[in-house]
Amino acid sequence: MGCGDGATMCEQIALRETAFRSEAECMAETESALDDAMNQPYPLLLADCRHVRQQTVESERQRDARRAP
Repeated sequence: MGCGDGATMCEQIALRETAFRSEAECMAETESALDDAMNQPYPLLLADCRHVRQQTVESERQRDARRAP
């Protein structure tokens, strides 16, 4: 997320659709996500890990496997 000074007027600027097996794995990836967003015109950048249902993750993996050449 990109935010104005004081964490005001935040908006989503990017979304990574990677599913991690643990919150620790996701948190380890946040630094990379922030590095990738450094060119955005915001004084404050935030990264957040969100929980998804396991069924959703498995459905997405199956869909991606069908698309693979």
